[in-house]
Amino acid sequence: MSRTLIKNGKVVSTTGVVEHDVLLDGETISALGAPGYFTEEGIDRVIDAAGKYVIPGGIDVHTHMELPFGGTFASDTFETGTRAAAWGGTTTIIDFAVQKAGEDVHAGLADWHRKAEGECAIDYGFHQIIGGVDDESLKAMKYLVDHEGISSFKLFMAYPGVFYSDDGQVLRAMQTAAECGAMIMMHAENGIAIDVLVQQALARGETDPKYHSLTRPSPLEAEATHRAIVLSHVAGNVPLYVVHMSAGDALNEIAAARHLGRNVFAETCPQYLYLTLEETLGKPGFEGAKWVCSTPVRSKTNDPHYIGQMGHGHQSDLWKGLRMNELAIVSTDHCPFCFKDQKEMGLGNFSAIPNGIGGVEHRMELLYQGVASGELSLERWVETCCTTPARMFGLYPRKGVITPGADADVVVWDPTKKTKIGINDKHHMNMDHSAYEGYVIDGKVDTVISRGTVVVEGDQYVGRKGHGQYLKRGLSQYLV
Repeated sequence: MSRTLIKNGKVVSTTGVVEHDVLLDGETISALGAPGYFTEEGIDRVIDAAGKYVIPGGIDVHTHMELPFGGTFASDTFETGTRAAAWGGTTTIIDFAVQKAGEDVHAGLADWHRKAEGECAIDYGFHQIIGGVDDESLKAMKYLVDHEGISSFKLFMAYPGVFYSDDGQVLRAMQTAAECGAMIMMHAENGIAIDVLVQQALARGETDPKYHSLTRPSPLEAEATHRAIVLSHVAGNVPLYVVHMSAGDALNEIAAARHLGRNVFAETCPQYLYLTLEETLGKPGFEGAKWVCSTPVRSKTNDPHYIGQMGHGHQSDLWKGLRMNELAIVSTDHCPFCFKDQKEMGLGNFSAIPNGIGGVEHRMELLYQGVASGELSLERWVETCCTTPARMFGLYPRKGVITPGADADVVVWDPTKKTKIGINDKHHMNMDHSAYEGYVIDGKVDTVISRGTVVVEGDQYVGRKGHGQYLKRGLSQYLV
């Protein structure tokens, strides 16, 4: 087994920044020592991290590679998507296997294994979408926890006719999760009400992309979040994880539940921290389709429906939520579609635009910009992007931490360099545009190591497809 020494760097954890040398032996971290503690004798590779941060590999717990949606498929395969993730300092993803109403859960999972096996540049796991709650799918939930290493299940309060579950179905799934210790992940939007607003807008001739956001107002995210919290309490305080939170009033529901000691958690995504309706979806013509995702990108200053805790905008609330641990994790909800031929399926009808933004490559970068601008500490950056994802979804301490015995998933980050994001700059996702075109980040990925193997180094991808392994996960470590 090869041995790698990372020397002279500053190791960042959830509790501080310490100058340490890090010794990797094969696929695991062997030891940490004071600078100069390890000799270079018998070392196969030495990485000098002077002036740089050494952090755990990022974990993106919300991706959709090759997801079928709206008559097309997400444009990243597991090969291209995991390669792009590696470029951005992410060394583990958790994707979503899909079951729709009337389909078999086990068949859906097998299909996702087929798509991913032998294709991934980094390690991967699966959540399971339960789009049809019935006796068979509830039985499958228990089996997947016990035998397949899948301990989290996603339900939808949106998309009637596709993934939607009514309150009774949600309650039954939550009760089953309570029996087996699983986590329920929830897309919390009132899809029944949203469909009414969408049809009314189209009838008025309001077809531009901006109406995607205007017909999904934040109170319908807050209402669904509250309803999910109540149902999780009735089901026995089953752990609930609300995905892609975009709105301050929805976050207020999470904060209130956590104050009461409930097993309630939430994530947000970079698009909600940086992008606005006015600057993206609201662009003239059809260009705004590039930023159609659900939950939607919100208005920066002019949201007549918004009832904020402090009277300010959604983005400020979300950054505050990250600082105060009301939001536990930053994921991407990476679900890319090309503008040409895919997003264009919604020309003349915003409701037919495939929902999704590509971001798996840029999560670590965009959240580090929050550090550079004073929104987050270095420790909180690592906590929300690396350590908490591992603990929340049963991968810790194998992942998410630099400690002896953990997988040698390590990123060397250079805070003195800059990263320019753009289709002709840093862009490795399989899509024809960038949601963050022209953004300049005050920091840069230097070296990325996955289980002891260097996959990105010196602005070169040196990994290979098939290196990534499937991860069987345990239960969440945040259960009360």
